[in-house]
Amino acid sequence: MTSFFSKISSRSTSINSLLCVGLDPHRNELSSLGITPTSLDTEVAAAALKFCIDIIDATRPYAVAYKPNAAFFECLGSEGHDTLLKVINHIGDDVPVLLDCKRGDIGSTASAYAVASYDKLMATGVTLSPLMGYDSVAPFLTGEYEGKGGAFVLCKTSNPGSSEILSGCFEKIARLAADWSLAANGGDETLEPCIGLVVGATDPDALKRSRASAPGLWLLSPGVGAQGGDLDAACEAGLDEGGGKMLIPVSRGISRAEDRGEKAKELRDNINRAREKVKGGRGGGGDEIENFQREFINFSLEMGVLKFGTFTLKSGRESPYFFNAGLFSTGAALFKLGKAYAASIMSSPLSPSPSTVTFDVIFGPAYKGISLGAVVASALYADFGVDVGFAYNRKEAKDHGEGGVLVGATMEGKKVLVVDDVISAGTAIRESHAMLTKIKGCEPVGVSIALDRAEKRSLDDPVSAVQAVARDLDIPVVSIVALKQLFKFCKTEGKFEDGVLEAVSKYREAYGVD
Repeated sequence: MTSFFSKISSRSTSINSLLCVGLDPHRNELSSLGITPTSLDTEVAAAALKFCIDIIDATRPYAVAYKPNAAFFECLGSEGHDTLLKVINHIGDDVPVLLDCKRGDIGSTASAYAVASYDKLMATGVTLSPLMGYDSVAPFLTGEYEGKGGAFVLCKTSNPGSSEILSGCFEKIARLAADWSLAANGGDETLEPCIGLVVGATDPDALKRSRASAPGLWLLSPGVGAQGGDLDAACEAGLDEGGGKMLIPVSRGISRAEDRGEKAKELRDNINRAREKVKGGRGGGGDEIENFQREFINFSLEMGVLKFGTFTLKSGRESPYFFNAGLFSTGAALFKLGKAYAASIMSSPLSPSPSTVTFDVIFGPAYKGISLGAVVASALYADFGVDVGFAYNRKEAKDHGEGGVLVGATMEGKKVLVVDDVISAGTAIRESHAMLTKIKGCEPVGVSIALDRAEKRSLDDPVSAVQAVARDLDIPVVSIVALKQLFKFCKTEGKFEDGVLEAVSKYREAYGVD
């Protein structure tokens, strides 16, 4: 058989669709065919066959794939097994069949499940649980099924209870799935991935973060329609850069429609309109607020780190807002702060892929940078699996013990990221850069800060302090938020006293830079 995801990609392109049609012949769905709670399994199986065939025949022009739910067939015993095989045979070889069985075991058991799915039922792909690791996935993708089989692994499912476990690990699952796919393909990056991710359309944030963690994988996103998932929000969060690699499965929305074919066409067209909206809106004004930025602004307000009012800055300007990172002074605040820094770094050019960065060591200049560097290094490992060194300096050299001004990971021959809270004039960053370049083979490759005020240094100088640092040192400066995101937050999401939005707007017009 041909690779499952190759077939998915080819059919999606040929019929211009991302619709996956679910086949769920639950007894309650078969009442119109005369099925009652007391009907025999043989009667239910016959009705299930007709139910599925009618849906297939009506929706074939619009379906990228069909997804029969194994449970509704297996509960009918041998009659159900035979019915499922007849349904898959009716679909034929031209349309991929995703057997929704959610298997999750290891060794000979997993291998037996693979044989049952591919050889006996003739499915082209399966859904799997990844919680037992690669051992439970490999039998479906390697050996006799290498280059043929395919699997969607459960990552962040659409049911509310998924948050109890998967909220804490779905990004790790996404990254592991990308690694497992590459391993199953023998390390050949040119091959179509053989693993996709099940991420519910009911959680756009999880969709977005899963896409960022595994940009090359197909996503299966249930939950649009009956479960309340918003199609536009799901597409915005889950589509890849080309506006594809995302299947939207729909079951009841089609099976309960008066005209199933017309409903499938409507769904296909609605998905395509959402795709076009996303493709047309990307690459826009640059003031979009990412989820980590929104969380950062909110908890900065809660901690009193970010305040609105009238504040006189060191430059003499009167600013409508003030940011004091020194007030991140609890364990919870530092934990959230580190996560925000890590997310901004992994969303920037400092991270060329979901699991790599361009630096080997984080350097935190004394004094604020010491704690910042530590929490950022920890969050990069906890949230993204990126393990880098951490170093900092003392204001005064020790004349005992190990001596010197540098503490922590060696920076000789290493690429280094400098972490600080803000850049006012840029003096501290320039001093750090000068110190680091004196270390043999050390190369500063970037700066990470919490807030970019994004304002002119003077009315005669259109360049901000951050832009000046980036220009003069020829390195990128990445911030968690900048003035443009802060302004948009005030405009669209914030609840502030009268006059705050107007004051921030006027300040941005007077001093802001793009």
